[in-house]
Amino acid sequence: MNRWQRREQCWCLWPTDSVRGLVDFIGGSYLATSPQISYRRLLEWLADEGYAVHAWSYVPGFDHQLQAREGWQQLRQCRRLLEERLNNSFMPLRLGHSLGCKLHLLAPDDGRGCSGLAALSFNNFKADRSIPLLGTLAPKLGVVTEFSPGPTETLNMIERFYRQDRNLVVRFGDDALDQSDDLIQALQRRPGDQSRFVQTSGDHLTPASAGLRQGLLGDWADDPSRSRRIRRLVDLLVAWA
Repeated sequence: MNRWQRREQCWCLWPTDSVRGLVDFIGGSYLATSPQISYRRLLEWLADEGYAVHAWSYVPGFDHQLQAREGWQQLRQCRRLLEERLNNSFMPLRLGHSLGCKLHLLAPDDGRGCSGLAALSFNNFKADRSIPLLGTLAPKLGVVTEFSPGPTETLNMIERFYRQDRNLVVRFGDDALDQSDDLIQALQRRPGDQSRFVQTSGDHLTPASAGLRQGLLGDWADDPSRSRRIRRLVDLLVAWA
């Protein structure tokens, strides 16, 4: 039975028993269009640990500050539905992967409305690095296109405005797209910061579901090593939360 439920632009997975806590998840570019599939194993294992999971579904654009507000609003709306259903209030744990980390960090409440942020494989590249064809086509078309805010401005905003002291920054060892070093430095330059940095095995796609191929092709297609990495990641997140 499919336990996922679509509510507006979010996919929601609520435990059948008591709710231990709430995870607000934003995934990376394009993987996040169907987070209930691309991050299925990670998110369902968190639900198995007793966490309600709300995963925002979106298509990435250039205005990241606008999208950060949209994601924050959608996740807040889902939280209200959960709280009304259970007659209980929750302070969510924010979980992001790649671009999703940046969008959480740019949330309009500056991180105040959560118990902490777990940032997996933080990515903050310029647009022409994230979209290879853009660097070739944009000059020919006579346009200049960049994400808003850009990489340098993003880090400056985190250092100046982000107010959540408790952050877990996770870097996977074989990840050429990761910029977690820049993030942890910006976080730790803030007074009173309690952020923690962890490096573990894996690559940029480690958080994405090891169960996707298994679901489509059967048990023989599952990747035991990726499954073990996700299990270790879930254990790390639960212990930190």
